[in-house]
Amino acid sequence: MDVLNELVAWFTDPGQWSGPAGIPARTAEHLQYSLLGLLISALVAVPVGLLTGHTGLGGFATASLANFARALPTIGVLFLIVLLVGIGLMPVIIALVALAVPPILVNTHEGVRQVEPALKDAALGMGMRGREVLMHLELPVAVPLIINGMRTAAVQVVATATIAAYVGVGGLGRYIVDGQARQDLTMMVGGSLLVVFLAVVTTLLFAGLSRLLVAPGLRALAATGR
Repeated sequence: MDVLNELVAWFTDPGQWSGPAGIPARTAEHLQYSLLGLLISALVAVPVGLLTGHTGLGGFATASLANFARALPTIGVLFLIVLLVGIGLMPVIIALVALAVPPILVNTHEGVRQVEPALKDAALGMGMRGREVLMHLELPVAVPLIINGMRTAAVQVVATATIAAYVGVGGLGRYIVDGQARQDLTMMVGGSLLVVFLAVVTTLLFAGLSRLLVAPGLRALAATGR
């Protein structure tokens, strides 16, 4: 109960909601790193996944690369990049991109590959060219899996962006790192709860985006993995 009371006092302290070290400022920093990492990852992974899925080439290489990237420890990647380029925002973004690309890439590739060959044959028979088949048939069918991949990546990025604090950058991770340094359990738990809250909100936002952009039939298809 003492920890709960201390958490309530920590969150209701007006000083926690103002200034550069306040919750709004730290949350804005955290979201900035997360959104930038997710945007770069999507710009890289979606076109590559569409290309490999449409052509049928590079499927094994895509899966192998994704599995290799998933096995990399994000904090290890971060410190390696820091050794190469120095402390700053760039190492954090590179580490987050390495984390987010695999789920987006694999889901985009598999989303395109799941289109029935008969549908593609029919589209070609109607006079569509390869690019038109990709944009008007394969991409719409792949959207549910692409969104699921981006949701997975976004949650991972939001949770992992706390590593920014380890290299002198801000974000909600500052509460965890500073709490460890000061042996302040309340600050550490408070920062962790804020990250969990952001991850839950991110999940809900992508669920709403899926309902907005994806037809019910395609959502059911994606849910069954067919």
